[in-house]
Amino acid sequence: MSKRLLLPFCALLSAPVMAAEVKLDVEIPRLQVAEYHRPYVAIWLEQPNQKHVANLAVWYDQKLKDKEGEKWLKDLRQWWRRSGRSLEMPIDGVSGATRAVGKQSLTFNSADAPFNNLPAGEYRVVVEAAREVGGRELLRLPFTWPPQERAESNSKGKTELGQINLTLTP
Repeated sequence: MSKRLLLPFCALLSAPVMAAEVKLDVEIPRLQVAEYHRPYVAIWLEQPNQKHVANLAVWYDQKLKDKEGEKWLKDLRQWWRRSGRSLEMPIDGVSGATRAVGKQSLTFNSADAPFNNLPAGEYRVVVEAAREVGGRELLRLPFTWPPQERAESNSKGKTELGQINLTLTP
């Protein structure tokens, strides 16, 4: 192969591969209550018919002895019915500790599971929160995969969740 033909071919190999990005901001609101406990939160993908697709995050109290924190995961009722009861916790890359009051951000790209194998179509990100001596709340944010242009979906909770923002960038 001549050097003239090789050079353009090598340039193609070194070109950056563009990946779609998914950014999810979840606000844990400050509540004025006598006994405050950080909420357990489950975040997952579902189809419009509510069929579970994949778990993105599960935040719970992992430091309680004898895995006592896992006992309360069933309070995340929708997540528990769709996925949670069949899982062995903790899940590497998905489960983590409860989060403090404020904005929490998750970022995924199209090379990350589960987006790297997600068929094109309509989906929803579901965020469910439940708190000891508190309430339970669930929000759904629709989106289309893969994104063809920048897209946003927002929702605001009333009690256990604050502002939820989903941003997709091609």
